[in-house]
Amino acid sequence: MKTYCRILLCLLLLLAVGYGCSDNDTAEPQLIISAEEIAFKTVGGTKTMHIRTNQQWKVSSSETWCTVAPVSGEGTGTIKFDVVATENTTNDIRTAIITVTAGSLSKQIKVNQALKDLLVVKKDKYEVSAEGEDMVVELQATGQYAISIKADWIAEVQTKAISDTQKTFKIKPNNAYASREGTIEITLRDITETVKVIQSGISLNIPSDKNGMNSDALVLATKMKVGWNLGNSLEACNATSANETMWGNPKTTKQLIDGVKAAGFKTVRIPCAWSGYIVNHETYKIDDAWLSRVKEVVDYCVENDMYAIVNIHWDGGWRDENPVKDKQEEINKKHKALWEQIAVYFRDYDEHLLFAGTNEVTSSSGNPTAENIEVQLSFNQVFVNAVRSTGGHNAWRNLIVQAYNTNINQAVQYLKMPIDPTPDRLMVEVHYYDPWEFCLKEDGYTYLWGSEFAGNPNAATLGMEDWVDEQFLKMKTNFVDKGYPVIMGEYGAHLRTDLPEIPQQNHIKSRNNYLNYVTKSALAYGLVPIYWDNGNTGHYGFGLFDRSNGNQAHSDAIQAIVSAAQ
Repeated sequence: MKTYCRILLCLLLLLAVGYGCSDNDTAEPQLIISAEEIAFKTVGGTKTMHIRTNQQWKVSSSETWCTVAPVSGEGTGTIKFDVVATENTTNDIRTAIITVTAGSLSKQIKVNQALKDLLVVKKDKYEVSAEGEDMVVELQATGQYAISIKADWIAEVQTKAISDTQKTFKIKPNNAYASREGTIEITLRDITETVKVIQSGISLNIPSDKNGMNSDALVLATKMKVGWNLGNSLEACNATSANETMWGNPKTTKQLIDGVKAAGFKTVRIPCAWSGYIVNHETYKIDDAWLSRVKEVVDYCVENDMYAIVNIHWDGGWRDENPVKDKQEEINKKHKALWEQIAVYFRDYDEHLLFAGTNEVTSSSGNPTAENIEVQLSFNQVFVNAVRSTGGHNAWRNLIVQAYNTNINQAVQYLKMPIDPTPDRLMVEVHYYDPWEFCLKEDGYTYLWGSEFAGNPNAATLGMEDWVDEQFLKMKTNFVDKGYPVIMGEYGAHLRTDLPEIPQQNHIKSRNNYLNYVTKSALAYGLVPIYWDNGNTGHYGFGLFDRSNGNQAHSDAIQAIVSAAQ
């Protein structure tokens, strides 16, 4: 039996050798591929494919950018080969077909390669009108892109999308006469296209418009009642820079102005700095963002049916400290350029907005020379000319011009009213801090005021009630009675908080009596009293309100002022 089995096994082996018998020749042909489609990124690369076959095989590619290796072999089960794609430097998606053949069998593998990133804008510069518009940017992109806008007057209208061919932007109106430029950056991965937007300014001069400007100076003054200064805020600056909060007050809010309105004040004087916000020192172009910020605060007032006064305050001293001939031309060039821009930007406001040309123009020598007076008066004239030249409501706007150093005696002695093509629309501004020892001097001694405390060693000896009336009568006689109402743009007395109990009580009583008497006398003689508030509600401060929330910090002083108008 064993011998028979051995013979049978040998016969089978001989048959296998003699007839070339193998799995390939006797099994069903087979071809299996690991994937029917593969994808490459733009940069290209290598991907390994697998096939399973029992036949001789070969592989080829339809495109030269797509190669394979190895390209052929024996069918021995599972086989590997690499597909290599070069970088796609075109702007189109590339495709190739890899054909795998095994005996009589054939299969195909589709190869896709991403196109190179493409971002193209049809125009890189757009010019739009001062009125504003919806601006359409045409573009071509091969992926999702991001948009960055470098101007607060340009806003994206549509949401970001893949392969948009158009993008719409809202261009806000330009209320200034100077043109402005902004940019839009469109970024697709490492590609950025920049679109420049140039918007023209509105006309410097437009036809006169009296609508909403019916009150002449004398009538308007009676409507303004008592006022309050937003001091040490929007005028905060030094000789080279400016920032609304740099003098310690918080950013002005509507809540604060609402609190001032609720307390009984009808007018807000808004001292402003401008020089530190100039973005082009050849043209004196004011930063659009700053004009917009001042407008926000003006709107807080006007929307409350309050009157607002905007000026060019100390502003680093470039003008107010230099009433001299050798600087007159240069200063007036800048003075004119700033006022033209301010006037045009705020031109559409009705009579609730007034402009005041300067603040306290003075020289270091104290008493003015003839030269000082001449130059200071030229500041007033340039201011009036600049505003009137812009037309519209500004042809009728009530304007406020200042006496030298805003001093009453110097107003009477030196102030000559500028020539104004519009009759009955000028007002005069003075300030009142008499007696200086009580109102401003920080010596610790003079903290009482008024006839009630006459003879007290801590009481002021000058500037009592009769002096107040005499000074205000001068302004009535020389200006109010001649058709020029007077804005008392600043007055007040600082608060002492460091006294013993009884002296402290008498000081507060004196201060409230002072505020009440001065306010009442000013109104009686036709002056518009506007209290100076610097935000400091503590020792030696003038603050009446908590600037952070608009609450009354010293309701007694507020009542002393507003009750005088009732």
